[in-house]
Amino acid sequence: MAQKKKIKATIVSQKKIADQIYDLWLETKLAKNAHPGQFVAVYPNHESTLLPRPISICEVSEDKRRLRLVYRVAGKGTAEFATYDAGDTLEILGVLGNGFPVEKAKGKQVFLMGGGIGIPPMLELAKQLDCQKRILLGYRDNDLFLQEDLARYGDVYVATEDGSAGTKGNVMDIINAHGLTADVIMACGPMPMLRAIKKYAEEKGIEAYISLEERMACGVGACLGCVCKTTSVDSHSHVHNARICTDGPVFEAKEVDI
Repeated sequence: MAQKKKIKATIVSQKKIADQIYDLWLETKLAKNAHPGQFVAVYPNHESTLLPRPISICEVSEDKRRLRLVYRVAGKGTAEFATYDAGDTLEILGVLGNGFPVEKAKGKQVFLMGGGIGIPPMLELAKQLDCQKRILLGYRDNDLFLQEDLARYGDVYVATEDGSAGTKGNVMDIINAHGLTADVIMACGPMPMLRAIKKYAEEKGIEAYISLEERMACGVGACLGCVCKTTSVDSHSHVHNARICTDGPVFEAKEVDI
């Protein structure tokens, strides 16, 4: 595997699109090699925040010169990113991770399921999948970021925890409320959501691919700070685990013990 290097990226635009959610476009040569489900590690400039922040790729521009990152402000690093304007530069490392297996969806009926900040990677995936798509999105409330973007590429169903929009509950409640079925599931979101999807897929005999959200330190597999349990032995550490940053973040659901 080629060694990843930090490079400078120029901010094209940035805007706030929901509570603590920011929409950032970067001009970078990394865009030409980006695939749905992959991520980049973004480095804060302030010396007190040494480690990069992993942010999933939301979208790639048509000319493959820009990356769109939609992220939530969750600490010092991301709070710093939110202060940047067009013309500012960032150091990023990428592209990282394995991405979703787009070829597995060909000719099939697919659920794309995103919860919270797991929604952004569903956009580039929806763009690239040439199949029947039902896009199931879970939010805390009616601050429905990226809903309109995703609606251009498939049928969108929404659930909110407080019942202020769509189905009251979560993405699994959408399936029950509308009697939906699928051949393949591709999902990203918080761990309780992914556990529920894994259980549902096993019960229904459906292929499921899940992107695990995890705090990461190095982003390149060296520190073993973001491992998950697996059903097979990892060739790197020779135990039942995998490094989310390099072996993932996307795994077939039946291969991980979550």
